[in-house]
Amino acid sequence: MAASKNQHRHGRLVLLCTLMGTLCKISVGQIRYSVPEETDKGTVVGNISKDLGLEPRELAEHGVRIVSRGRSQLFSLNPRGGSLVSAGRIDREELCAQSTPCLVNINILVEEKGKLFGIEIEITDINDNNPKFHVGDLEVKINEIAAPGARYPLPKAIDTDVGINSLQSYQLSSNQHFSLDIQRGDHGAINPELVLEHTLDREEEPTHHLVLTAYDGGNPRRSSTALIQVTVLDTNDNAPVFDQPVYRVKVLENVAPGTLLLTVRASDPDEGANGKVTYKFQKINDKQSLLFHLHENTGEMTVAKNLDYEECSLYEMEIQAEDVGALLGRSKVIIMVEDVNDNRPEVTITSLFNPVLENSLPGTVIAFLNVHDQDSGKNGQVVCYTHDNLPFKLEKSIDNYYRLVTWKYLDREKVSTYNITVIASDLGAPPLSTETYIALTVADTNDNPPRFSHTSYTAYLPENNLRGASIFSLTAHDPDSQENAQVTYSVSEDTIQGVPLSSYISINSDTGILYALQSFDFEKIQDLQLLVIATDSGSPPLSSNVSLSLFVLDQNDNAPEILYPSFPTDGSTGVELAPRSAEPGYLVTKVVAVDKDSGQNAWLSYRLLKASEPGLFSVGLHTGEVRTARALLDRDALKQNLVMAVQDHGQPPLSATVTLTVAVANSIPEVLADLSSIMTPEVPEDSDLTLHLVVAVAVVSCVFLVFVIVLLALRLQRWQKSRQLQGSRSGLAPAPPSHFVGIDGVQAFLQTYSHEVSLTSGSQTSHIIFPQPNYADMLINQESCEKNDSLLTSIDFHENKDEDACAPASYLVYIAENNPPGASIAQVSASDPDLGSNGHVSYSIIASDLEPKSLWSYVTVNAQSGVVFAQRAFDHEQLRSFQLTLQARDHGSPTLSANVSMRVLVGDCNDNAPRVLYPALEPDGSALFDMVPPAAEPGYLVTKVVAVDADSGHNAWLSYHVLQASDPGLFSLGLRTGEVRTARALGEKDAARQRLLVGVRDGGQPPLSATATLLLVFADSLQEALPDFSDHSLPPDPQAELQFYLVVALALVSVLFLLAVILAITLRLRHSSSPSVWNCFQPGFCSESKPVVFPNYSEGTLPYSYNLYGAHAGKTECNFLKCSEPLSSGQGLLCPESSAALFPLCDSSEPTSHPEPLTPVSSIQTFGFFLFS
Repeated sequence: MAASKNQHRHGRLVLLCTLMGTLCKISVGQIRYSVPEETDKGTVVGNISKDLGLEPRELAEHGVRIVSRGRSQLFSLNPRGGSLVSAGRIDREELCAQSTPCLVNINILVEEKGKLFGIEIEITDINDNNPKFHVGDLEVKINEIAAPGARYPLPKAIDTDVGINSLQSYQLSSNQHFSLDIQRGDHGAINPELVLEHTLDREEEPTHHLVLTAYDGGNPRRSSTALIQVTVLDTNDNAPVFDQPVYRVKVLENVAPGTLLLTVRASDPDEGANGKVTYKFQKINDKQSLLFHLHENTGEMTVAKNLDYEECSLYEMEIQAEDVGALLGRSKVIIMVEDVNDNRPEVTITSLFNPVLENSLPGTVIAFLNVHDQDSGKNGQVVCYTHDNLPFKLEKSIDNYYRLVTWKYLDREKVSTYNITVIASDLGAPPLSTETYIALTVADTNDNPPRFSHTSYTAYLPENNLRGASIFSLTAHDPDSQENAQVTYSVSEDTIQGVPLSSYISINSDTGILYALQSFDFEKIQDLQLLVIATDSGSPPLSSNVSLSLFVLDQNDNAPEILYPSFPTDGSTGVELAPRSAEPGYLVTKVVAVDKDSGQNAWLSYRLLKASEPGLFSVGLHTGEVRTARALLDRDALKQNLVMAVQDHGQPPLSATVTLTVAVANSIPEVLADLSSIMTPEVPEDSDLTLHLVVAVAVVSCVFLVFVIVLLALRLQRWQKSRQLQGSRSGLAPAPPSHFVGIDGVQAFLQTYSHEVSLTSGSQTSHIIFPQPNYADMLINQESCEKNDSLLTSIDFHENKDEDACAPASYLVYIAENNPPGASIAQVSASDPDLGSNGHVSYSIIASDLEPKSLWSYVTVNAQSGVVFAQRAFDHEQLRSFQLTLQARDHGSPTLSANVSMRVLVGDCNDNAPRVLYPALEPDGSALFDMVPPAAEPGYLVTKVVAVDADSGHNAWLSYHVLQASDPGLFSLGLRTGEVRTARALGEKDAARQRLLVGVRDGGQPPLSATATLLLVFADSLQEALPDFSDHSLPPDPQAELQFYLVVALALVSVLFLLAVILAITLRLRHSSSPSVWNCFQPGFCSESKPVVFPNYSEGTLPYSYNLYGAHAGKTECNFLKCSEPLSSGQGLLCPESSAALFPLCDSSEPTSHPEPLTPVSSIQTFGFFLFS
């Protein structure tokens, strides 16, 4: 029952203290509570959410938490109720011992606001400890002679509670000899003393047993007892006396164990054993008894263990001196521990906000730091700082807390990570410091949009490209990180000719590569203007855009289209009139053609492929005008057919053909009147041709027959001669056919020669004399023909002898055209590590791809400085680039050199205005006209203005504009193609003649332009007015078929004749028995210094003759007879002079001699080479 009442009272006391704690607040940022000790876990200390002005649910949201150092956490936050509660058992005596009041300081951190609040909690005492005696049993010795009133100190009880709950009184058990007296100390200490009331008599009662009870003032009241045994001694009437009532000593905390602190001394005037004194601690707690040691006999007090000023700076204790007679003396010892700077400051990172956003404002809290030094005084005073080169600073907060804040804006793209060193140093001597490192990461924010390296881009795409082909690649860089730097690409939506841009171009969103979704046609789309957008993946996303100009390059993919003459609907060709009285140069008609391409691909040229009368008409190369080349004659046919080709200048060129029918008549009635003559043409010329073919077939057949007969006769004659020569001693040895050769191999069969063959009976030598035609245009040196020298000039490149010392290099130099003469192009420099003249270098040009004679008129090089100068103003249209080889040569002996290649590119300037190729002006300066059918639909292609620009690149990119028009809305002009089309259907109110002034402008800076005038006439073509007599075919010609068969027969007979000749020659050479004669036929056997006959196949096969002579020498010689003068066509080929030079062929060992008088044996003239049988 009593226990329940005590608990009820205890609960009301806790509630009262809690309510009082909530009302206790001090200055701003400091909150005070109180709570009794020994409360249960979870006891509410105070409503922290209310005192901080927050709702309970906001504690977690604002990052409210307790930060403290040192002891274990005694309190915690209840996030549900928003209150500060106890985290466990709280023992005031353990926390504060005897100190009053007992205050516990904690700190509350509100992370979101970056504020710290100090909380001071008073731990109130409850009566939870009994008074406790240091010794349970105490023996007090009293001399029997002690006088009444003598006082004897009794052991004191210790109560760890404070205030009313501490020790309040003592009570002694009843005894007739003794009483209890309470002495009050300086600080309210209660010291019990035993007072002798009556004289003791040891003989009556040697011992007395007393009970000493100690009481506190708590409710309920607590107590403890100690047993006191009083022993009555014999007489010893002097007690020990200390020489000092209080001993004071100062000692450094870092003294070593065993160090002597002091020596206490007590004197006893008694003698003998009664005067012997022993020392011991009388009043000392357990901790102090372990730190100090007192020698029982000497009174020396030493340090037993290491002292720590931070744990306790002052020690008080009592020392008792006792003699053998149990007489006591007491003295107090006060030990003051002096601080030594032996503790480094401690830095604790209470809270760290890592990473920190780069867009954080100056003053943003990065971390809370707690700095503590266990030393005292200046040794415990701490200064905290960071390096000055960082965008952070430390600010002092409450107590020993510091805030690390930013003092300027951060930029992750410049510095992404900071290693912050916080230095805490005390003021001791020497000072001690501690460094704490904080690795702070700067978090990226999307503050940088993607950037392109250029403000605009230009790309070129040839037309007719493959679908899906890569066009261009763009890259944007974002200095942010992670998703903020992840760039995606897109193309801004647009329409081109009513079609979405996305159907033409697509872009890879990850790589930025542009792809063509379809094949482009230059004639439809010349350029595209794109807006490429690069967007990062940040929040919010940032983007940038860049313009891309995509130019479609023209390819020669369109053949010329002939506008005039146009074919009638029935498929017949048109008819043009040419009066018979027309003079040379009369304009008959004009072929008008256009090419959908542009530039050189649309530059057309006209050629006449076929004509009934080749020399009657001429065609303008670029105008297409058909004019009379001569005056018309009466014998000229009424109908003239012309096949014309129109070809562009593309690579490869494309062409188209058109057939023109020109009626030679003064008027249309004359054409109609002459139609009958066309139906019955005369054929006298065809009759003559037939006759000639018949004669040619007969002649060739006769020659073929004669050749066969002669061949047989020669064969028979040779057989007969051989029999006669075998029967005679001095007979002639026949010369084998293999001893006779042509000149230059097979080529000799196609030349004309006269051969004179002599047979000498005496020497058995045969002479063959070949007179050589002295055709200057047919003779070449055989040796030079075989060498086949190239016409190109070879260039020798001399390398440096020391290849490792100077490696070849090359330069690429750009110079704009129209440069001033004398301007410097570039400078080459070569270094020579040698000294003196060996290291003096001079420069020269040793080779180039320019004409050698004109090289110095283009460029020169300064021999000393190596500066290359232009000697003239360059023209890009004439010279776009040239190559130079420069040489650097030292002045040593021997000289060493090194070569370098320099390529000079001449840049184009817009110095050429466009030139209009079509329409061209008439010779008299008048403009040409074009026909437009009145029934032309909108979009009908009327004509095309064709212009070229001698420049290149953008300077040659032409655009066409209508400067003036009779009816501005009637015609439209292609901006890039120059095509003139009808914009609407022609009306009755439209004038029959229309005039257009077209301007052609290039894309240079500044642009240059040219104009062209077009005269357009609304009328149908001439075909509608004239009858189409081109379809009236002539009656079949019976002689045409005969002529065909005659030509075939002539060809067959000629081929058979040629095959027979070749076969005969081949057989004759194969059966030759004399190797020497065969060698005469080998190429190169003749003197190499003499000219040979070069074949002239354009002149055909010419006849030649040979003469055969017999002699008695028995020796055969082959001699060439050289003619001194060229032969006429009717002159014989045998030279008549007897003094002609003879060159031995077959027997080179014999000297050349004139043969004996020769007797002609046979003389035969044939077509082809000679044959023996």
